[in-house]
Amino acid sequence: MPLHPAAPDDQGGLLDAFEQVVQAIVDLGWACREEDFEKPTECPGWTVKDHMVKVVATEKAFAALPREPHGPANRAEVRNEFNRMVDLEVAARRQWTGRSVISELADFHQHRMSQLRSLDVDLDTEIAGFFRERTTFGDQLRAQITETWVHEQDVRTALDRPGNLDSPAAAVFTAAIVAALPLVAVRDAGIEPGSAVVLDVTGPVLARGGARVVEGPDGRPVGEALFSGQDPEAGEPLDVTTIQLTTEALTRRAAGRRTRDEIHFTILGDESVGHRILDALDVLGPAAS
Repeated sequence: MPLHPAAPDDQGGLLDAFEQVVQAIVDLGWACREEDFEKPTECPGWTVKDHMVKVVATEKAFAALPREPHGPANRAEVRNEFNRMVDLEVAARRQWTGRSVISELADFHQHRMSQLRSLDVDLDTEIAGFFRERTTFGDQLRAQITETWVHEQDVRTALDRPGNLDSPAAAVFTAAIVAALPLVAVRDAGIEPGSAVVLDVTGPVLARGGARVVEGPDGRPVGEALFSGQDPEAGEPLDVTTIQLTTEALTRRAAGRRTRDEIHFTILGDESVGHRILDALDVLGPAAS
């Protein structure tokens, strides 16, 4: 999967990416006027300040630090226990000034990065996730980078301050979405065997990757990673559909912030296949809100 700039794949590079994306949110916060913190974002019901609370609340939860006293929940319905916890953290800071929230994030971020860099772990070390499921330090770190990157872009969009679209976190995010395409094509978009789809991300992060759908041993469709749009085994051409879109459009769609009709894209090939993929591409929405 060609990607430029390449996503970091070593522990130091991933930690640097996480440090940079959180610091970007801190820097945006310091530049805000108090009224800016209350601006609505593309995440329904969430303000700029709420996104900043989400970042620090999540990090404190994974660091096993005490939570703020709970206030009433922000939303009447939540998807899972993690989102319920976040809503309560947001509600607990409802009366805080934006400066107070960004000060909390800035102070904790420095402490958290020192803690993460001193851990005696590597990327393959098994750890407990938020729900006590087993994961690895590397997978958890990548998940935190992608989620925090989405919140950074939520804040930037609300403040009309675009930027950081070529950052290491942007590359980690893009790589994650392209890697998920084989599963999305079969499970969510229902693409038939004999078809292939290619995501051509035109920048600032440049990426090209995709999936071909074949018939598995049990007769069910199976998605396989694809780069060139050509069957690497038989050499037979596939019915290939290419979707071209920018890093910003990919971020907004894959995070569930905008629908297919609200982003700009170009489809080369079967429009129906392209539309089904784009409609199914909301792969981070529940986790990142």
